[in-house]
Amino acid sequence: MTTVRDDRPHHRFVFGNDGAVGELTSEVDGDRMFLRHTEVAEPLHGQGVGGQLVTAAIARAIDDGLTVVPWCPYARRWLRKHPDVAGTVAVDWATPPPSTER
Repeated sequence: MTTVRDDRPHHRFVFGNDGAVGELTSEVDGDRMFLRHTEVAEPLHGQGVGGQLVTAAIARAIDDGLTVVPWCPYARRWLRKHPDVAGTVAVDWATPPPSTER
C-alpha cells in the first residue's frame, strides 16, 4: 500500500504508485499552512489520492499547530465535503489567494 510522503524541502505532499504521482503543494508561513495546488496523474484518478493528500496536510497542520488556508480549489471542496476532517483543525476560509494579475 502506498502512502503519502510529506516532502517538506519541496513544500509538497506526494503520493506515488508505479510511476504515477499525485501531489499537493503547500507553503507554511508562521502559524499558517497554505494549500496551493493539487494535481493527480490520470492513472490515479478515482482512487481517493487527492483526499489522501489533503488528509496528510491536515495531519501535519494538527501536529505543528497550524491554521490551514485552503487556496487550492480541490482541497477547499474536499474539506467542505468532509467536515469530520476539516473540524479537526483551524481552517481560514476567508483569506483570498494572491492575485495572479500584474
